[in-house]
Amino acid sequence: MQNRLQKIMDFIANNSHFVLTTHDTPDPDGIGAEIAMAVILKELRKEVQILNASAIPERFSFMDSRNIVGVWDPEKHRDIPGRSVLVILDTSDEFHTGAMKEIIAQFQAAMIIDHHEPGPNATLDGYIDLGAAATCEMIMEIIGDLNIPLDRESAAAVYAGICYDSGSFAYSKTTARTFKAAQTLIGFGVKPYEIYGKLNENSSTASLLLQSQVLASLTLYCGGRVAVQILRKEDLASTGASFEDAESFINIPLKSREVLVSIMVKENSEGKTRCSLRSKGLVNVSKIAQQFSGGGHALAAGFRSDLTIEETLDGVLEKVKAALELPPKLFTEELCQEKK
Repeated sequence: MQNRLQKIMDFIANNSHFVLTTHDTPDPDGIGAEIAMAVILKELRKEVQILNASAIPERFSFMDSRNIVGVWDPEKHRDIPGRSVLVILDTSDEFHTGAMKEIIAQFQAAMIIDHHEPGPNATLDGYIDLGAAATCEMIMEIIGDLNIPLDRESAAAVYAGICYDSGSFAYSKTTARTFKAAQTLIGFGVKPYEIYGKLNENSSTASLLLQSQVLASLTLYCGGRVAVQILRKEDLASTGASFEDAESFINIPLKSREVLVSIMVKENSEGKTRCSLRSKGLVNVSKIAQQFSGGGHALAAGFRSDLTIEETLDGVLEKVKAALELPPKLFTEELCQEKK
């Protein structure tokens, strides 16, 4: 077994009761990693429960038809932390786990398994591989080392996680490791076209109407190199769409050869502000998100904001403009370090 996985295996061997969680508002990589990690632990005769701060978004509910992913309830689950250890998947910063972050100290121990760049406030130890395309890819390597088979439904969830975080095998972190994991999952019975359809061809009509309104807000900055879109809570109300329906809109401006950075500032139905950032490589958006207590990857990141849409956008644009003025070599070196 590879030395870089030994820390995980020691943690598993030394404990019997596990709780798995991921970042608040779970995405396919977090969900798939939880489901696969649960299979591993059950195969090793461990007790395991998946508890997240919030429910799986409706558009990703196909990943958990057996309803094994639960939501933390402080009354129902209050006795669990004291007799369990916690594994946090798909975030290197415990502060991104929503309500779960309030109870981390109650667990006997906690560790992280993730592929994101650690934020400045992260304190927990674990296995972080910045070169992995997805946390699900990392979990698949554990499964391979232990020679544990996955049932088709679990394998489909893991494949969805890899597809989502690799941009359907198009993002820069996609490597031979990624395709090796996918090949193994297809061997477990996964049908790629089915997963692609559920991830990318399953939007509501309301989502299309929302996309039209958000795209109408598109504004270009920095000589056309930076694209900004804005989603307001009124857009959700007028179209009947959900906040999660806008998840992929951030990528649309990057179809233009001139756009190097895409920014999307959005309000949910309660008026809370979030910001998503995407980059083609000249700007490390993870570094920018970290300055606002967020995080992510060098090419894809985000954060939550207590400010208004306008105030949030002003702050982010200032950082992006400054980053665009840096010599390109500086970011290239950072990205190379991340891939190692």
